[in-house]
Amino acid sequence: MRRVASERGQVAQALWYVEPGRAEIRREALGAAANSVVVRALHGALSRGTERLVFGGRVPSSEFERMRAPHMGGSFPFPVKYGYSTVGRVEAGPEGLVGRIVFALHPHQDLFALPADAVPPSRAVLAANMETALNAVWDGFPQAADRIAVVGAGVVGALVAWLCGKLPGAQVTLIDVVAARAETAKRLGVGFAAPDSAPRDHDLVVHASGTAAGLATALAIAGDEATVLELSWYGAGDVAAALGGAFHSRRLRLVCSQVGRVAPSHRPRWTTQRRLASAIALLADDALDALIAPPVAFGELPGKLATILAPDSGILCQLIDYPAV
Repeated sequence: MRRVASERGQVAQALWYVEPGRAEIRREALGAAANSVVVRALHGALSRGTERLVFGGRVPSSEFERMRAPHMGGSFPFPVKYGYSTVGRVEAGPEGLVGRIVFALHPHQDLFALPADAVPPSRAVLAANMETALNAVWDGFPQAADRIAVVGAGVVGALVAWLCGKLPGAQVTLIDVVAARAETAKRLGVGFAAPDSAPRDHDLVVHASGTAAGLATALAIAGDEATVLELSWYGAGDVAAALGGAFHSRRLRLVCSQVGRVAPSHRPRWTTQRRLASAIALLADDALDALIAPPVAFGELPGKLATILAPDSGILCQLIDYPAV
């Protein structure tokens, strides 16, 4: 049995990136299909690294199709409705779903419709980031008692460090140029170091800073024959990699990780749906609140995006609050 929306022709408000450095909120018809659920957004989150590239028009043309997010509107470079982290309450749909709090891979929008079987329950806006981090851990193969470094204490890097810190006996160090991230590392239960004082000889180094300097640090602190897992996505432009010197004689392995497909080690048995469900389950730990900034109102986003996404803002995961109805 279904509960249908109380009003036909409902209008939603959505954030659109319209040109480099400018966004606006647009009104659009909801257009819910017969087999869909209608979700009223409660909270959302900006994916800081990716959305900074989208906001700046720095998605390379070669990635226009691969970068399309679920339920995205428009097309790259502009205008585009982009985002993939929203938590809301089901207002209409199958009786078993109405009233449930759900997580959806949907752009920033106050009211939206999804296929009824595409909405796993959750209370956390970090689900998409956790899914990326989980995939990275599968790609990196960290082991108990390993020495592990994560260069770049953004949301994804911090989540990778937190996951690795759960391994028995593992020594995990989160490395960042921002000294204030030491408190984040402490709350996540891992060590912290600045790049110039980072310990060396690691069994696994995960790079997530999105900078050439961070990649150079990752290569420098890896132990002989260790793996350096490249988790950053740089968008348009070239990135220098320090592959001279002792890179070959030390037989380092530089491997990429990307969330678009399940890691090869798990692909024969895992679907993306199972991976997302596991990522959501991992978010039960209150320690992860350390990654979430105080909320900004949805209606204020266009005017605050430049500040939120600025390199020196200090914000990890910007929480978005939608107005109560």
